[in-house]
Amino acid sequence: MGEQNSEALNRRIQESLQPVLPRNRDVGIGCVGAGFIMADCHLVAARQHGLNPVAICSRSGERAQEVAARHSIATVCAGVEEVACADGVEVLDVAVPPDNQADVIQRALRANPRLRGILAQKPLGRDLQEAVEIVQRCEQAGVVLAVNQNMRFDQSVRACRTLLDARVLGDPVLATIDMRAIPHWMPWQERQGWVTLRIMSIHHLDTMRYWLGEPERVFASTRPDPRTAQKFAHQDGIVLTILEFSNGARGSCWDDVWSGPSEEGAAGEIGIRWRLEGTAGLATGTIGWPDYPQRTPSTMKYSTVELGPEWHQPTWDEVWFPDAFIGPIADLLCAIEDDRLPALNGRDNLRTMAMVDACYLSASEHRAVALSEYFNLLDF
Repeated sequence: MGEQNSEALNRRIQESLQPVLPRNRDVGIGCVGAGFIMADCHLVAARQHGLNPVAICSRSGERAQEVAARHSIATVCAGVEEVACADGVEVLDVAVPPDNQADVIQRALRANPRLRGILAQKPLGRDLQEAVEIVQRCEQAGVVLAVNQNMRFDQSVRACRTLLDARVLGDPVLATIDMRAIPHWMPWQERQGWVTLRIMSIHHLDTMRYWLGEPERVFASTRPDPRTAQKFAHQDGIVLTILEFSNGARGSCWDDVWSGPSEEGAAGEIGIRWRLEGTAGLATGTIGWPDYPQRTPSTMKYSTVELGPEWHQPTWDEVWFPDAFIGPIADLLCAIEDDRLPALNGRDNLRTMAMVDACYLSASEHRAVALSEYFNLLDF
């Protein structure tokens, strides 16, 4: 019986990893931005699954031309207004720095009131207040907004959610994400004065919401990353976060972007590990992203009281970067097609943005911060 159950569960996991695609894949997508995320992730995933990017613009016209040629995009535009109004464009994929997002989205909405959807990057603006304004503008324009909070579509993260939905782990007790990795920071981060919380921690905080629901409060402790501090001043280099949930579950995210002096000559030990303990089972996993561009799938193994003491380890060939990037854009297109909200809709993402703002406040005031302190901003 146990073997049959594990086989059925593994099949369910594999099914959950397959993207749900729109019935109509000919919807024209306009692309704003031609950097790494757009060129090497969004457009790769879109072309793999037969979606239809038809126009693109970038601050660098030469870069836009290169990316258009690489991905067979017919129209290169001079700016966001031209992309929004290009022939066939119904949905915009916006991949610009967070402090440019509000302006770009507002200009697009003004230029083409007939836009049906927008996919925006995380973080949705510079802070929660700006994110609220972006959501309000899209709702007032009748445009469906989704946020590219794509770690939810990492294969191991999604597989763990499938175990939770199947109730085989019982009630969640403790979830942890432990990142020891050295990201490639973007030059625009220097003008923001922030490093890890809005760029890396936001993924892990959103994953905790995806797994465990809405936390009641957070406690965060931060310090500068010694390596990045040589380039510009910041406070949120290394970030340690504890999350408390009303059902008794606890979560922690250890985001260590220093990871030891490996770039300075010492040996390195790089990786991202996660663990979710329940009353009836345990799941552990790794995130393959730090090995990019090497294709290293994320992993998961699990054991449950019902199935016995053995470990079960489903496997897959897909990787987070770029394969999982089909998830947010496909879900947006399906949501428009089915007249529903996407899973990563703008209003939902405000709760993740509130967690990030709460972490900044917690770290600066050295106290636990209740998410209810932000409910007034979310009530509109």
